[in-house]
Amino acid sequence: MSQADTPAPIPTVLSFNYHDSTAASGVTADVEAIASQGCHANTVITCLSVQDSQSVSSLIPVDDDIIVQSARAVLEDNPVAAIKIGLIGSEEGVEAIHEILLDYPKIPVVFNPMLVASNGMELAEDVVIESIRELLVPVTSLLTLNSLEAAMLFPEADNQSAMMQGLMDAGCDHILLSGRREASETVMNSLYHNLRVIEQYEWPRLSGEYYGAGCTLSASLAALLAVGLDIIEASGEAQNYCWQSLKNSARFGMGQFQPSRFYWMHENEDSD
Repeated sequence: MSQADTPAPIPTVLSFNYHDSTAASGVTADVEAIASQGCHANTVITCLSVQDSQSVSSLIPVDDDIIVQSARAVLEDNPVAAIKIGLIGSEEGVEAIHEILLDYPKIPVVFNPMLVASNGMELAEDVVIESIRELLVPVTSLLTLNSLEAAMLFPEADNQSAMMQGLMDAGCDHILLSGRREASETVMNSLYHNLRVIEQYEWPRLSGEYYGAGCTLSASLAALLAVGLDIIEASGEAQNYCWQSLKNSARFGMGQFQPSRFYWMHENEDSD
């Protein structure tokens, strides 16, 4: 095959995230979700973890110089179409990623801050949360989070509307707020832009405890933006993909279920 006959490469998404050895979340989850949307994943490890399917025991941040060098090596070699950010682990890590984003302002950024685990364990210290709010929220194209994380990022607000307004006033372009922590028969997710709700998405509530939904949703969102979808369309498709991944989830350990991000590979088998 000649160089002229070589097919164009698929879009690349760069993920900044931690390493979860259970593969429920973190970079492994990002790679699977990005691949499922037909994109190629590059990864920068921000943090190592000691954990099982029930809880996180400890987080070990990666040196900020390594984060910067790793990211620059990828970005100078590969035409990255979208960036996804997950758990960071340290104030220095936040500053390192901010430095990178300032040099690539045209690449859309999807940020899932991962401030608290699904079992309620806090994953970020106050100084990290403050740094995220000051440095990363203003350069984020689409912030994905739940109501608890919104309250952690904007604690001075006394209601959800004020939280959303505060985050958008800080510079965040779009926010996809999950309603999964609310007490309701269905899950209502809301997409905010220009200080208002521009779209709402309602999903049947699934029973069970899951870990990795946030990574699955945000990484697939970044990939769908990379292939050219607009934020409203990408948000709908990514939520459907995430919901199907959770519906087909599996329990590998003694704790929470994790999304089956390649569920679509087995759909024909199930229908036989």
